[in-house]
Amino acid sequence: MEKKIFDDQLIIITGAAGFIGSGVVRHLNDRGLANLLLVDDLRVSEKWKNLRNKRFVDLISRRNIFEYLKGREREIEAFIHLGACSDTRETDGDYMVDNNYRFSVSLAEYALENEHRFIYASSAATYGDGTSSFSDDEARLDSLTPPNLYSFSKHMFDKWLQERGVLDRVVGLKYFNIFGPNEWHKGRLASMVMHMLHQIQKTGGVRLFRSNDPERFEDGEQCRDFLYVKDAVKMTCFFLDHDLNGIFNVGSGEARSFNLVAKSLFQALGKKENVTYSPFPEDLEGAYQNYVCADMTKFQRELDKNGLTFTTDFTFELAIDDYINRYFMKGRRW
Repeated sequence: MEKKIFDDQLIIITGAAGFIGSGVVRHLNDRGLANLLLVDDLRVSEKWKNLRNKRFVDLISRRNIFEYLKGREREIEAFIHLGACSDTRETDGDYMVDNNYRFSVSLAEYALENEHRFIYASSAATYGDGTSSFSDDEARLDSLTPPNLYSFSKHMFDKWLQERGVLDRVVGLKYFNIFGPNEWHKGRLASMVMHMLHQIQKTGGVRLFRSNDPERFEDGEQCRDFLYVKDAVKMTCFFLDHDLNGIFNVGSGEARSFNLVAKSLFQALGKKENVTYSPFPEDLEGAYQNYVCADMTKFQRELDKNGLTFTTDFTFELAIDDYINRYFMKGRRW
């Protein structure tokens, strides 16, 4: 398997000022790469702060990307397409489809036509409630039932690539519950870990939902697959170096309960555990996942088949410690 290091041609990163995007910039900078064209719409958000102390060629708006690309086909080596509207409560379907689907189609067409590496963010939200599993087997795409406009728009693009027979020429990444530095700007869309930390700072405790399925899950025993952003970024950039293609989950492969997450946070902060439970919101009935865990079988199988290895750098406990002590408590970005 040929290893690639792009030290001259451009790597284009969309959503570059965002949570994972800015982490990708940091990771590539740390590898000595600054041949990066960043694409993002900063508007009035403070996510621009995620790009301070990072090196890149230029920063342009999403609105100007295709004008910029004209005539530069030979200057470009790869796209890492992370930009999207990720608001699961967005109700403007036309906006969501234009932003997440049509823009992605146009970008993929350009990359495929010019034989550029194309890595893009799909979403674990496309799995819906997970009743048909969290497998990234592409043969199962038709069985998925995305629960909202955001996940529907992501699923549309997955299906567009599949129906044109090009999934074997691109990489789609389904991120699970990613947490860590550079998510300050996300507000209510920030990770559960960050919301818990804010609760502890403000009130000294954590309030969780009571179980809406007490026969299967006790209060606070609902589970998610949590992965530190540094490991998610490392896996994303792994696909720059190696010619693995298709759709892959990006997760830890382990389900961790909300109670355990809260316990880890209190321990890391040196505080006494204080967890209470509030009634489950009626508006979430039928639209809430009590158990989410990435199936990492396919990724491991492809590694084995190609004689490759990949390891994360952080256990959950080490990730929590790194996040709290190096970034959260100091208000620092990565």
